[in-house]
Amino acid sequence: MSEAILEPELPIIDPHHHLWDLRPVMGAFPEPHHHFVASVARSPYYTFNELHADLTSGHNVIGTVFMECGAFYRAGADDALKVVGEVEYVNGVAAQGASGLYGAGRPCAAIIGHADLTRGSAAGAVLDALAAAAPDRFRGIRHAAAWDADPDVLGPPFHAPAGLYLDSKFREGFAELGKRGLTFDAWLLEPQLGDFLSLAKAFPDQPIVLDHCGTPLGMGSYHGKLHERFDTWRASINAIAECPNVSVKLGGLAMSFAGMPDHGPEAGLSSEVLAAMWRPYIETCIEAFGPDRAMFESNYPVDKWGASYPVLWNAFKRLTLGASADEKRALYAGTAARFYGLEYLLG
Repeated sequence: MSEAILEPELPIIDPHHHLWDLRPVMGAFPEPHHHFVASVARSPYYTFNELHADLTSGHNVIGTVFMECGAFYRAGADDALKVVGEVEYVNGVAAQGASGLYGAGRPCAAIIGHADLTRGSAAGAVLDALAAAAPDRFRGIRHAAAWDADPDVLGPPFHAPAGLYLDSKFREGFAELGKRGLTFDAWLLEPQLGDFLSLAKAFPDQPIVLDHCGTPLGMGSYHGKLHERFDTWRASINAIAECPNVSVKLGGLAMSFAGMPDHGPEAGLSSEVLAAMWRPYIETCIEAFGPDRAMFESNYPVDKWGASYPVLWNAFKRLTLGASADEKRALYAGTAARFYGLEYLLG
């Protein structure tokens, strides 16, 4: 679907996208009966060219934050250090963009890698190696905890254990972040938000961002239950927002997990339809956290399931038509710039 770009001059820092090339490993996935696997199978690579095409498709994206996704790991390295390869690769992409040859935008201006925090204090050495691989751009890590008893919710690519954020060894590793002034991105599912709240309270000085509005669920055994679970989700969001060290990413709702829409990829719905679908979740998060602790995200290419990049950002902009200029500045760029140390992009 093609739409006219809304507010094309509004500066955007996209604080959450991935880069990958899954063509060599697609055969390792089961037959793609699962929506997420099916959507990835249709778009097995998303590297600089694809990213650049999206970033220059009409909206004023001045910079981005790369989010770890298990890609480009070092072959032959020790298991703990394979993750360094991802940061090395992305730092090269960032340098390519920073050359200016491809325009004024700065892709991957900040890089979020991965380290296995269940290694406890030994994770500190991995964090140091990640920082050494991209000293000007590495900002922190994500260690996803998404889990559900229903295997049809997440599908085969995801293997986090239950209760990861409550685990004592994980928390020992988590403490290493604060010693180095690093950020933490958290991804888990709506029924797990109590685990996240416990972690945020246990480390009140650690900057944490909750990805994807806390990932409300609309598939597997949760199909058709978004409405009946909304109040539970909202209560969790309001409780988490009371932790001043936590921010929230406004997006991820076009993932197949959320079922908004429940068909894809690139469902062909207009930004008006998507905005109406997402409004209760986005407005709840903004009201709870405030614009200074909330940031819109593309979550691309995963959210390609539900919308093209231009339509996705149009939908967000429809949700903030009544916001002030200062509120928009925070939601689209300022909060992300402050959280990830990218203030220089704002001039």
